[in-house]
Amino acid sequence: MLQKALGVGFVVASIAGFLGCGSTANHYIYAALSAANQIIAYREDPNSGVLTQVAGSPYSVGDGAHSLALHPSGKFLYAANLGQNENDISLFTIAGNGVLTEVFPRTSVAPNASQPELLLMDPAGAFLYVANAASSNISVFSIDSSSGALSSVANSPFFIGVAPLNMQLTPSGNFLFVTIASPSSGSIVGFSVNAGMLAQASVTPSDGINPYGLAIDPSGTYLYAANSGSNTVSIFSIDSSGGLKEVPNSPLGVGSVPAALILDPQGEFLYVANRGASNVAAYSINATTGLPDILTTSTTTGTFTTESSPNFLVADPSGKYLFVGNQGTSAGIQAFGVSSGTLTALSTYGVGNTPSSIVVLSK
Repeated sequence: MLQKALGVGFVVASIAGFLGCGSTANHYIYAALSAANQIIAYREDPNSGVLTQVAGSPYSVGDGAHSLALHPSGKFLYAANLGQNENDISLFTIAGNGVLTEVFPRTSVAPNASQPELLLMDPAGAFLYVANAASSNISVFSIDSSSGALSSVANSPFFIGVAPLNMQLTPSGNFLFVTIASPSSGSIVGFSVNAGMLAQASVTPSDGINPYGLAIDPSGTYLYAANSGSNTVSIFSIDSSGGLKEVPNSPLGVGSVPAALILDPQGEFLYVANRGASNVAAYSINATTGLPDILTTSTTTGTFTTESSPNFLVADPSGKYLFVGNQGTSAGIQAFGVSSGTLTALSTYGVGNTPSSIVVLSK
């Protein structure tokens, strides 16, 4: 039951530019509303974090649209439609004012894959990775830089054998890590990447149960896995071949049911969404060991209260705001201001249905 509930809230999102100076660029937030088969869009004021719904939003999308991915060019948005009548990927073009227009036909993952649940964008925007829950494999598509159109790469989909929980690429794009679960533990499967094609390189115990949250530091040195079933975070060093080695004093105990992780691009702060405790825990990162240390400020130690059941985290490109997707009774998007790792609650936006994925775009 825990695995199914957490799976509803998975998000894969870019955090490039998480920490930086203020911006006058237009920022747009897109959230998948899986139960409504919609994507809702907001313009974010880059100076206040206030959200205003984009005209014409929400937009219709495929059945059970679950995960979103943005192209680094800012021109294209992709949605994974895992409904039984879909099994495909939607492509939207993004106008300068944030308006979405879907491009048909949708790209199917059939016949060798089903229930595309998670999307992950290659850092260079050359490939889109799709984790398929029902077929326990990963489809990989090359991306046309002009149109955004998807084409399956050779030998795709790539076999895992167990339904994936999460996946992340190293910043170089050379290694892909996929977390999987078993009844009493979890593992992290490592793949080397060559022109989008995957070759399994390693399988490492996660040292915890149900490793959902997954993050890699900007240098590609450390991997963090939030073990939602054992209330811990495991920390691994990543070697030059993509191998993982758990660092001393890992795993660390965190809050209740840690569901998501996010790091700033400097690798200085780690945020953990604790679904069971309705808070976000903040940590500073020891640059030598990679270990998180609970962040202590003048007003709080370690945790910042959220609405109920925070399930995913995404950052504003300016670094001034962090957005939390909550899936409890007050399901919606909660905005926090960010300053030296400290979070300040700003506003909560109801979206009408439980959000399953959020991405943030700067144009």
